[in-house]
Amino acid sequence: MKSVLYLLLALLMVITGCSGGGSETKPASDVDQKPEGKEAVAQAEKLEVIAENLEVPWSINKIGETFYLSERPGSIVKVEGGNTERQKVSFKKELSQAAEAGFLGFVLAPDFEQSNKAFAYYTYENGTGQFNRIVELTLKNDEWVEGKLLLDNIPSGRFHHGGRLKIGPDGMLYATAGDAATTPEIAQDLGSLGGKILRLNLDGSVPDDNPFEGSYVYSYGHRNPQGLAWSQDGTFYASEHGPSAQDEMNMIEAGNNYGWPEITGDEEKQGMETPIFHSGTDTWAPSGMAAHRGKLYVATLRGNALREFDPGAKTTKEVVTGVGRIRDVIVEGDDLYFISNNTDGRGTPAEGDDKLYRVKLENLQ
Repeated sequence: MKSVLYLLLALLMVITGCSGGGSETKPASDVDQKPEGKEAVAQAEKLEVIAENLEVPWSINKIGETFYLSERPGSIVKVEGGNTERQKVSFKKELSQAAEAGFLGFVLAPDFEQSNKAFAYYTYENGTGQFNRIVELTLKNDEWVEGKLLLDNIPSGRFHHGGRLKIGPDGMLYATAGDAATTPEIAQDLGSLGGKILRLNLDGSVPDDNPFEGSYVYSYGHRNPQGLAWSQDGTFYASEHGPSAQDEMNMIEAGNNYGWPEITGDEEKQGMETPIFHSGTDTWAPSGMAAHRGKLYVATLRGNALREFDPGAKTTKEVVTGVGRIRDVIVEGDDLYFISNNTDGRGTPAEGDDKLYRVKLENLQ
């Protein structure tokens, strides 16, 4: 009798081992997305340093051979011909000293070479609370001066200010706004500017073809979006910080709801969008991003890397490591430029940090 029981037990173990068991079933994201590459192509010693000793840089702009970089404490750094000049910015409101706040998004106007104008996103405090605003800046005698107010009273709080500004291929100004951390429910509230991607005319008015009449809201249900990019075919992408991992890469369409705080990761709910990529149990803390030839290049802070995403192949990998936290990235021609962000209070600055780097795209293949 015992021999029969042993035989049956052995047979059961064989069958269970072949089936794999329910606990080994992978979630949809792991099935749909191929394993990420673990080896970074370009280490720090292969990178070219364009500028150093930057103070919490946040946004990169390049026109011709000249760079303009925003710094969170309230300056713009001009980098030209190997020289670095820190230019004063005269804001009408005092910058907030809250975590992650200050002078964030910065983008040159399309006609900058003629108008000397740009747009800025910054955090300030007044007697009623803390807010973010979008304003026009004008460069006069190597000093930037705040002029026209485009949009004010964007929710702010302890964290999650959003802050990215980009000019879209349609000539409109896009801005990311966070959920202000302590009030995530505003991301689902179309009456609030928080937890949204916003779309403005360059004069600050609401575009007639925005998805919600009379509203700046372009998409909603976001937690803390920090990167915007458009592919060559016009597909619109955004990066977003998730809650304790589950960072997201989303394909953005006008009027869509991206779920926060109702769904995260692979969760689904009618009328809400799931991300095309998410970090699962890892934390990337994705920030600025650029699109080039079907690939997305994304700066990551907690991830301490520049990541490449291939939306078609559903793959992602690290392509630059060894420089710490990375805040923003742009691509021009055959070159990719990015800025480290080790002086933001959460990194470990090395000598000369923070820095503006250049690497040839061919070295990332």
